[in-house]
Order: sequence, then structure tokens, then C-alpha cells
Amino acid sequence: MSTQRPADPGDHEDEDYHSSHEHVPDRWYDALLDDENENEDDEDDDYEEEEGEEEEEEEEEEEEEVEEDGDDDEFLGAEGGNIEVEFILEPQMAPFGEDDGDGDHQGEDEVNAAQQSLHQRVLRLISGGQGTPGFLTHHQLLALLRGQDLTHALFDDDEDAQPAWSARRRRRPDPNRFPKVPSIEGQKLMESGVFGAFDTREPDRKRLARRILDRELGLGDRSSRRTNKDLMVQQMIPSTNPEMIIHYEDPVCCGQFSDDGNFFYACVKDFKVRMYDTSNPYNWKHYKTVNYPMGRWNVTDADLSPDNKWLAYTSLQSNVCFAPTDPNDTGEPYSLDLGDQSRLYNVYQGAFPIFSVRFSGDGRHLVAGTGASSIVVYDIERRESLHHVVGHQDDVNAVSFADKLSPHILYSGSDDCTIKVWDTRSMGDGREAGAFVGHIEGLTYLDSKGDGRYILSNAKDQSMKLWDLRMAMSTARYAELDPTRVTRAHDYEYRWEDYDETYWFQHPHDNSLVTFRGHKVMRTLIRCHFSPPGSTNSRYVYSGSYDGFVYVWNLDATLAAKIDVKEVTKGTRPGGPPPRRRAGGGWGGHGWETLVRDVSWHPNAPLLVASAWNGPEMNGGTATLHSFNENDSDEADPGMGLSVNEKLERTLRASR
Repeated sequence: MSTQRPADPGDHEDEDYHSSHEHVPDRWYDALLDDENENEDDEDDDYEEEEGEEEEEEEEEEEEEVEEDGDDDEFLGAEGGNIEVEFILEPQMAPFGEDDGDGDHQGEDEVNAAQQSLHQRVLRLISGGQGTPGFLTHHQLLALLRGQDLTHALFDDDEDAQPAWSARRRRRPDPNRFPKVPSIEGQKLMESGVFGAFDTREPDRKRLARRILDRELGLGDRSSRRTNKDLMVQQMIPSTNPEMIIHYEDPVCCGQFSDDGNFFYACVKDFKVRMYDTSNPYNWKHYKTVNYPMGRWNVTDADLSPDNKWLAYTSLQSNVCFAPTDPNDTGEPYSLDLGDQSRLYNVYQGAFPIFSVRFSGDGRHLVAGTGASSIVVYDIERRESLHHVVGHQDDVNAVSFADKLSPHILYSGSDDCTIKVWDTRSMGDGREAGAFVGHIEGLTYLDSKGDGRYILSNAKDQSMKLWDLRMAMSTARYAELDPTRVTRAHDYEYRWEDYDETYWFQHPHDNSLVTFRGHKVMRTLIRCHFSPPGSTNSRYVYSGSYDGFVYVWNLDATLAAKIDVKEVTKGTRPGGPPPRRRAGGGWGGHGWETLVRDVSWHPNAPLLVASAWNGPEMNGGTATLHSFNENDSDEADPGMGLSVNEKLERTLRASR
């Protein structure tokens, strides 16, 4: 989303909410002329105001006629093509007979010169000059017509900021600008042993069956046997064919295993959280469903307490719900309001949407990322906000603690394209302890490895990045460079647009280690994770994707596996009422569509669960259980691909 418009509480989760809030300005270029006219006389302002009121009344009548016809914004969703738009730039003149009193017309000349310069700059942006194309994309042009504030993008006097925006539209992009694969830094990490054992004999890599035989025979010394075990689990990547497909009536927003693997929760858009006993990872048991009372639009996030006794989950409001995970505790969940009136600025009146929430390692504190561009650190025992810092220029979509054993260092990722590092012991002054820059579109998710060093991020620029805390940009350096100036003009609307790769560029101050590409981060806040040490030897990173796949990468950015959730769920939904039609239509037409929003790899077993939106219009949901299997079929009972409902009761599977 654009950093220039006010934060919208429903921005991320529901396109219908926003379509009802679109507006068209009185005159699109008025916003461009405001700064030039600040020094004009009050009488001139009154004259223009009267003239503007007449035009405003005429346009209101036109808008009423459009509403009566039932037509939406004619520019919404428009595609590029041979569109001709005529722009009329009218100089604003002083009323006839006005003078400055001493006959000196120098001030009037200066105003006219400034207006002429402004008009030339606008025309240059549209036409591009002699023999060159214009610098505005059709999306930016439509944004101007809708009245969105692109002043920073259009008229930034800082020459250093120009290449990030206008230059990449003037020249054909370099096809070699993308990060190299395999990544040299990623290869170094793989060889270092930090992300699991590394087989230096890659050309002579043993098959899994041979490694199992070596283990049973006890070949090699203790060190080699341990390495053999680690390399064996690295090869057990889950396959596409699912063990089980759990169907829900609404999209699944997120789903995760507990750290010990004995518990799995699924948050669904119907404001209900289903809890499952997964102590036997191949034989699940549903035991509890809890509600989010008075939720708004969606369940945005959830997190388990370190002792697995409480589940915290959020919606687009300032309350965090807490539900006990004990199956014998049937009480209603209770909530904490993180909106402390005394600590928030007035525009939100003590309330704000929460996009992300996490428990601290000791379970005493919560950290939340909000739609108020802020981070909240909340003391659960004292029931009060310890810190509320407006630390970003846009929505904070993701937060995470750096170390599971420490409550002090945390990260926040925002739509302003930055990740910031915070120390809770010094957050009172509102300054970050460090920053990561490199994404050129907004962040959607953060995942910490839990070692206080490495962090993974997903973003709307269709990339995932790995970062090292030791390489974070200092506060002083961040203030000096102002790295967000090269991303302020980002105009990609991920909720309904395809991403145009020609606009991708390498951030000049990128301090990430490895960049992973190939997946699609569209329509919603898609999540990414480190693979667990127990079941994968920490070898991989993985992410959901808009195209219905789970992507698994090696640390050198090469693709290790793709799991096709869309294909295996197609035609499996049990019979029921036809899909609900959303206002403004939906995605996917009449075919089956799938979006994988979250993925969770079991900490001890070679299986993962993909939480997805799917259906003809993606208004239903599934959680598919994928396990390691070298064959397409399984002789065990029940057979693979078992379809069940949310309570794990078998359903009549639809014909594919």
C-alpha cells in the first residue's frame, strides 16, 4: 500500500471494505499546487475557494448520477493500453485590479515563474519530453486521478532519490539485476554448520535407503554417525500427496504446531480457532473450538505461550483474546485491551487494528504490531502497556522476538519496507536500536530463528530475505541515509494487482544476506518460516504462495521442493451450498483457486501443514497434511488424501 495515504484498519484483509471508501478529488492537480500557493494573499484564496465550491457542486451532481447508474469507479482495475488522457493546467491569476500597493510586480512574477516551472515538471512526467516516454505508470496516473498523495514521488528535489523511481521507468531494466542463484553468502552459511550438517560429497550424495542401512550397521565413528543422521532427516522433505485434507467453510488465516509438536491450532476467518491434539502426528484429534467475540473482518494472528497453556489471538481491533488450551477448561476466552488511552495519539482514540502478536520467551510480555504504525509492548501480569512506540511510517504487519530465552530484543516489519530492531530496555526514547533495509515493497511477515541472530522476512516485492543481526544498520546511519526515500513511490497494490517484475530493483542500501525468489506474495499477508532443527536439521526456509504452492529453499536460494496444494485440493470439497458471491466479484472465475497463506513444519516428524484459502472464489479453506513419502501411494490405512471436516469427521469426497 502507499505510504502516503492514512492507514486503513481493514487494508490487508478485506477488499470490500476498501472499495466502499474510494473517493475522487475535486481537481486532481489542486494537491500539486498547494505548496506553490502558500504565500498568496488571503483574498486570492477566497476567490479560488468560491470558484472551487461551484465546481465541487457540479462534480457532486455528476457523482450522484454515477451512483444512480450503479457504476463503480471507472478507473478501478483498469489495465494498461492505448488510453489518452487530456490534462489542462490552468494558471491561477490574481483578481482583476488587485495590486500589492506600491506598484511592484516582482512577487507576482515570482509566483508565475514558479507555476510555469511546476507545469513543465508535470508535463515532463506525463509526456517524458521529446522522443521519450512518460515517467508515470498507468497505476500512478490513476492514483493521481483518485487524489492519492504522490508528492514525495513526483517532486523530490533530492537527486539521489530519482533513480529508484523515474530512472527505472525511463530505461529498460537490466535482466541481470536480480540476485544471483545460488547465493555465495548462502553457500557459506550452509558450509558453516549453523544451518545443519553439510555433505561435502554432494556429487556422490547417498540415497536415503543407503543412509538408513549405514545407521543400522553402525558404520563409522560417532561423529560420522551423527552427521549421517542429520543428513538423513534433511532428505525427508514432505511430498505433494496429502495424508489428510481438513475442510473449513471459511479461509484459514494461520495454523501452527506448538514447539513440542503436541498441539496444532487453525485460525479461520469465521472468528473461530480450532485446536487439535497432535501428540501422534499421524492421528489427529479435535478437542476444542474457541471464538473471538466481536471480531472485525478477520483473525489476523495467533501465538502460543511458551508453556502451551494459553493461545493469544487477534483481530483488526486493539483487543487480544486469550483462550486456555486445556481441553477440560471450557470457560470463555478473556481479552486484554492494548489500547491504553494515555499512551496513544488522539486520531486512533485508544483503538487500533492489530496485525501481529507474539509472547516473550518468559511468557510475561506481549508485543503487537498495529495499524497505527506502532509497536506495543504489554505486561500481561500488570495489565498495562510498557511501551507504545510509533516506530514506522506505515502499518506494522509483523513482530517477533529475536531470542526465545530473552524478552529484550525484538523486530518489527512494516509497510514502509523496513525492519527495525528494538531493545525493550531502551524503547522509552522511541528510537530503534538498528534497522534492516532491502525490500522495496511492504513487509508481510517476520520469523526469527530463535537464536538471537538470524531473521527471515517475506514482502510484497515477491521476495523473501535472510538477515543477520550483526549486519543491522545503526540508528545514526539509518537517519543519515534515509533509506525509505527510494521506496516512497511504491504504487503496487498487492490486494488485486499482479506484480510487474520490470519495476523491481536492487535497494542501494540492501543489508540482507540472501534473497529468495519464485513465490508470489499477493492479496494477503503470506507467511514464511525457518524449518525446525529436529525434523529438518534447520536446513531449509519455506513460504506459502498465492499460486497455491509451498516453496522450500536451501540456504543458497536454490529451490529444494515445491508442494502443489492447489492440485491436491481441487475437487475435494464435500457437497454443499454454492460459493457465496462477494461484492465486486472475486478472484479465480469459475475454476478452482488456492492461496497458501501459512505453513507449519512439525518439529519432530517429516510432515508439514499448509493452511490455505481455496475454492472457485477462494472463500473456503483447507489445512492439508503433507508427509515424507517416496511413493505416490501408501499401503497404510486409512489411505492418503482422506477428506475430513473441521472436527476430523470423514466426509464424502467430491469427484475430481
